[in-house]
Order: sequence, then C-alpha cells, then structure tokens
Amino acid sequence: MIPRGCRTWLAGLAAALALAGCDGAEKPRPLTVVGWGGSSQAADRQALVAPFGKSTGIAVREDSWHGGIGVIRTKVLGGDTSWDVVQAETEEIILGCEEGLFEPLDWAALGGRSAFTDAAVNTCGVGSQLWSYLIGYDGDRIAGAGPQSWADFWDVRRFPGKRGIRKTPKYALEIALMADGVPAAEIYPVLRTRAGVDRAFRKLDELKPHVVWWSSVAQVPDLLGSGEVVMSVTSPGRLVVANRDEKRNFKLQWNGNIYAVDYWAILKNSPRKAEAMQFIRFATRPENQMNLARIMPTGLTSRVAQARIEPRWRENTATEPENMKRALKLDGDFWVEYGDELTQRFNAWVAQ
Repeated sequence: MIPRGCRTWLAGLAAALALAGCDGAEKPRPLTVVGWGGSSQAADRQALVAPFGKSTGIAVREDSWHGGIGVIRTKVLGGDTSWDVVQAETEEIILGCEEGLFEPLDWAALGGRSAFTDAAVNTCGVGSQLWSYLIGYDGDRIAGAGPQSWADFWDVRRFPGKRGIRKTPKYALEIALMADGVPAAEIYPVLRTRAGVDRAFRKLDELKPHVVWWSSVAQVPDLLGSGEVVMSVTSPGRLVVANRDEKRNFKLQWNGNIYAVDYWAILKNSPRKAEAMQFIRFATRPENQMNLARIMPTGLTSRVAQARIEPRWRENTATEPENMKRALKLDGDFWVEYGDELTQRFNAWVAQ
C-alpha cells in the first residue's frame, strides 16, 4: 500500500507530466499565424491576433517570413506542419493554389466572394490588405517638393544619396521602365519582350552604384532614419508609423506606385485548419480590417470596410482614389510566367 502522502505526491507528479505532454497524449500546438515582421506584424498583433485569441480562447503564436514560393513548397512537400495561416503575395497565391500547397477557402464562411474587392479573391486566398510600393524619402534631407516620379528617383545629381530597392526583379524592373519613360499601361507589354527586359536592366545599370538592396520592407525606416539611404522603394504604412511613433519626417510620393494585394492563406495539411479558417474569418470582418487600418494605414479589401473607413485613415493608403490615379497594378500572372527566369538573370546581375 502506498502511504497517503506519497499518493498525493505521485498525483501531483502525474499532473505535472501530463501538463508537460509526458503522459503519452500529444498536446496540440498553438495556431501559428505568419506575417511580414516589423511594424506591419505588430499592427496585425494588436488589431487581429491578440483580439482573436482573447475572444475565442484559442492560443496563437506568431512567426514571420520574407516571402517566396520556395519556402512554402519546402514546408508542405517536406511535411513541416509548423505554420497554419500565412500572409502571401499575389504570385505565391497563384502558384501555391495551382500546386496544391494551400487549402481552398470556405468562401461562404467569409460572406461570399462579392464581399471583397475583385483583386482580393482567390480560391486559396482572401485579401488581407491592399498595399503599394512607392517612393519614400527623408524630408529632413530633401527639402521642398522632393521627388515627383521614378525619373527623379534615378536623378542622383539633383537628389544626392543612396537609394533603397528591394532585392528582387519584381518591382525593380517595373520602376526602372517607368523611370525610363514607359507609361504604366505599357509596362507589362514591354516587359514581355526581350528588348523590354534588356531596356529595364540598362536603366538599372545607371542606378546600381547608388543602390542599397533590402530584403524586407521592415528595414526601410531604419535605412532612412540612419541616413544610409536618402530615399527608398517602400510601402507607406511603415513610414507613417515611424512618423507617428518616432517623430520622423518621412515623406511619400504616390505617382507611379505599384499596387498589389496580400492574402491570408492556409497551408495544406495544417493540423489546425478549422481554427485557421476561424482566424481568417475574424481578420477579414469589416470592423477588424478598419481597426487594423487605424493602427497602421493600409488599403482595405472588404467592400464594406472601404465604404465605412474614416477619410483620414484612407489618406496614406491605396484605398484613397486620388492615390491611385497614376498607379500600376502588379501583374501576378506575369511574375508566375517569367519570375524564375527573371530572378536568375537579376541575381546574376546583382552579383556582377
């Protein structure tokens, strides 16, 4: 017979082992939501992730990444089920859905496809935000009107200093052609020709000695703030948040901005598929999209949210019609078709 004191001690030990997952029962890990890091992910946490966990009682942890369909392929095909919900870019959604790397979404649970702007709808993804890449610059170092176009971005005599550009052919080739005088409506027809691609690389050759390459847009406020670059390709929300929280004087130029949609998607074979769908439903509700935009200005994909958001929160976003008058829509199909070829050429060019 085991003495009463020992029985109490053994019961406590068994409970502790069970809590630690040592009783043979597999404990479900938290739902994992993957974002873009930096102030963008901090805004998601405040507006979406933390409120979702509080309202549902579902444990959520976060991870971050810099994009790339190869990362998704490696995880899914390699049997890594550590991610559930991911924010992905346009061509990642197109390719990932074609290759079966993402779960099809339950659109009825999201209120139907018509509840969202057309560009935000894909079988495997729903738009998390509508955003742009544009020119951001330090107003303390560039007085007056500042750069008005991508041609000015290339003008290192008039605006001395380094330029920040994302280290990828996507966006870099488009802005190079706009800097060379190609109208937005003609960018992709030109890029679909060998002569057009050569033209874009020749234009990049002009600026290459003055470029600081970055891999994550979260780096841009630091590059500008440190003076390492005087202007950069950027998304607007990062600089708006830096102005608000760090009292910076960063400026934005919307002329020739390239706009696209980021999507919420669920990785194939996620063990938390039901909770992942529950999170996406929560994150795309109009009131929650508007809460996100009030923390970090961003374009909205819910039609109701677009109509209801206060004008002051549209000012620095792609939801504001005035900002989109001279904009270029990113062609995801183009990058699906030519992305691998152009990435190989671009990487070789950067290394030269």
